[in-house]
Amino acid sequence: MSKTVLITGAGSGLGRALAMRYAALGCRVGIADLDLERAEAVRAEIEATGGRAIAFHVDITSDEAWALLRDQISSTWHGLDVLINNAGVASGGATLEASIDDWRWMLDVNLLGVVRGCKAFAPGMLERGHGQIINIASFAGLAGAPGLSSYGVAKGGVVTLSEGLRGEFEPRGLRVSVVCPAFFKTNLLENFRGSERMRKTAAKLMEEARESADDIAQAIVQAAERGVFLIIPTATERRRWWLKRWFPEAYYKQVQKMVRSRLEKQP
Repeated sequence: MSKTVLITGAGSGLGRALAMRYAALGCRVGIADLDLERAEAVRAEIEATGGRAIAFHVDITSDEAWALLRDQISSTWHGLDVLINNAGVASGGATLEASIDDWRWMLDVNLLGVVRGCKAFAPGMLERGHGQIINIASFAGLAGAPGLSSYGVAKGGVVTLSEGLRGEFEPRGLRVSVVCPAFFKTNLLENFRGSERMRKTAAKLMEEARESADDIAQAIVQAAERGVFLIIPTATERRRWWLKRWFPEAYYKQVQKMVRSRLEKQP
């Protein structure tokens, strides 16, 4: 595989795992991250194994930063084959407890960050008549689960955005995928905002997860190469999505049961 691949949030976690996997396949990889030192460390890892990579600094909440990144990619590689909008932040807690500032922060990063990435790079891909956009959402964007506050709404927006882009872009040669993973071992909680109880719950679920970031990355790359649109990389979540889609009331009863269990455990 000889492609140019740009991944945001690639300095750690799932982004790093995706970068390493695409590099191992022979791709030239752009490691874009808010923390340039982390990006450079991943670049060094890739080059140490014989791969090709370049580190870029990007703040995905900045229109100017995206424009600069687009120009850097254009001058370096003369175009992009795969854009992976991976960078994101986490929150959790009751909807009424989240401040409006937290909502703005979450939507600006997790939803509008993806929109900005698509607006920066999709025009060039469409002009060339080929390419692929992979947006990293979350199973939270499908689950409709309580306690996820602005996070679930932002990730649900990424799913809906991706559905719309698929209809607009695929007839013109630009493929679109959206990824909805559940909890896995990563560092997503570094910038967590919300209740301490939800942070501890998320940390526990991540620690108990059987899948690593490498496992999720492998599933994403394989599915994306096959042209799968909705990528749910874990079997448990695929079953839950099937239940919600075909038996929504049965799914909702399970949600109610979970909420009652949480309330009973509260002091």
